[in-house]
Amino acid sequence: MGKKVLAAHAVLVYAFLYLPIGIVVGYAFNGGRQTLNWEGFSTKWFAEALRDDTITGALRNSLVIAAGNAVVACVLGTMLALALPRLWRGLRVPLDALVTMTLVTPEIVFGIAALVFFSHVGIALGLKTILIAHVVFNASVVALIVRARFVGMGQSLEEASYDLGAAPLSTFRQVTLPRLAPAIVAGGLLSFTFSFDDFYTSFFVSGAGSTTLPLFIFSSLRFGVSPVINATATMILALSIGAVVLAYLVLLRSGAKPVPGL
Repeated sequence: MGKKVLAAHAVLVYAFLYLPIGIVVGYAFNGGRQTLNWEGFSTKWFAEALRDDTITGALRNSLVIAAGNAVVACVLGTMLALALPRLWRGLRVPLDALVTMTLVTPEIVFGIAALVFFSHVGIALGLKTILIAHVVFNASVVALIVRARFVGMGQSLEEASYDLGAAPLSTFRQVTLPRLAPAIVAGGLLSFTFSFDDFYTSFFVSGAGSTTLPLFIFSSLRFGVSPVINATATMILALSIGAVVLAYLVLLRSGAKPVPGL
């Protein structure tokens, strides 16, 4: 009896979480203009969304920020992941705490803190401030994934390379980096996803002319939900899920364990 009650509770929780998303996706293919009146299957609203210059402009901003964030976060996160295990304990522990704190801090608090920082140093809000804020968060994500891979793969091959006379840079380029590549790629894909569909941080640090796709959807909801908005949200969801699944497959293929909660 207890297992049946627990199973029923789990079903209700999952329905509460995912049924609204399913409804949005389903009505994105509604042929009628009325949001809640099904009038047949159609994909015309996706074409309407892609013909709207406002939506495509916001989409372009989101893609540029997400791609730039993924590249910079991979570089900084990988450097951090390689440096942390080699640091003196008195310095490593605070940096470890800082990386973890970045990930567990509520996003609304992170966004307000970023806004206060940019206002204090006099940086005008815009695409660059969104990019910087996203990099700060996602560099920690990449560092966590790459460090788990780096610690788990051992140092035997690097030590063998040194014994054979290879320089540290050559060892890194020919031995360490190829072994870390799947984790770096997975971290980059997750960074792209987190940046592309981010709302809270972008909301606080965006400026005039720097609207991203999630911000556009939020501002459009004040005028009511339309099939075009449903189609736009569905495209965001499809791209985000695709990137997450690809990152998960890369980690599985490389033999690394996916990081829980990411």
